[in-house]
Amino acid sequence: MTGIIDVGGGMRDIYGSGVLDYCLDNKIDFDYILGISAGTANLFTYAAGQRGRTKRFYENYAFRKEYMSFSNLLRGRSYLDLDYIYSELSDEGGEDPFDFDSFEKYEGDAYIACTDAETGRQVYFDKNAVEKNNLTAFKASCALPLVCGRYNVNGIECFDGGISNPVPVEKAFEDGCDRVVVILTLPVNHVKLPGKNRFASPFVRKKYPGLVTCLNEYYRNYNDGVRKALAYEKQGRALVLAPDDCAGMKTLTRDKAKIQALYRKGYKDAEKINDFIQGGLL
Repeated sequence: MTGIIDVGGGMRDIYGSGVLDYCLDNKIDFDYILGISAGTANLFTYAAGQRGRTKRFYENYAFRKEYMSFSNLLRGRSYLDLDYIYSELSDEGGEDPFDFDSFEKYEGDAYIACTDAETGRQVYFDKNAVEKNNLTAFKASCALPLVCGRYNVNGIECFDGGISNPVPVEKAFEDGCDRVVVILTLPVNHVKLPGKNRFASPFVRKKYPGLVTCLNEYYRNYNDGVRKALAYEKQGRALVLAPDDCAGMKTLTRDKAKIQALYRKGYKDAEKINDFIQGGLL
């Protein structure tokens, strides 16, 4: 069984959008998908066969104030309005709806990673958590504390899945995958340093103490996850796709030239998947 993981990374995950558009263009199928944060929308849209859809979100819709802006805060919403993204735009009758009917035909295993707001543990929801006109699981997987509110999925209050386990490559192998493609949105030699989340921790400590440990250990968990993925790659069991540089893109960067450059990198790098699949047992 061949799987693919997209770890997300906010606007940087236009790189993953490029990878998956290449897969659709070249009829590359996966038996298993696991999405984290923005990677969830990328992979589930891929499973629905909607080539170019997520690219439009990064390249066009993200520049709207309804999508991401301080005016959202003034209207009592989150800075990044996930309801606008995954309901207003994505519901049936919306401007760019998620093709749920086509997604239902996807025969592989599909999972969404989220973080339990109470315990700080990563939780996984299968494709049954996604319903027509109900992409709450997408929202939960992308919901960063302070930037967004939490979302309830199957009775669990959730935040962004990358908080608790940024690169859950071992999950795919535990679920039965023989080989796994791992999409990163930072160069493989990028090392995260401690302290980046030190300002966020005090704000969430009182209400979500379980998240504090995740936030404080995020850098370590990310670095360890990348090391594990690269170790599996040396064994021939994984293929790690990552940009050689991020073209100046950060999590919430909105710059069309940089977005397009990173998309092209993803599309080009995805050519490596052909050799990876053909070189292993089918």
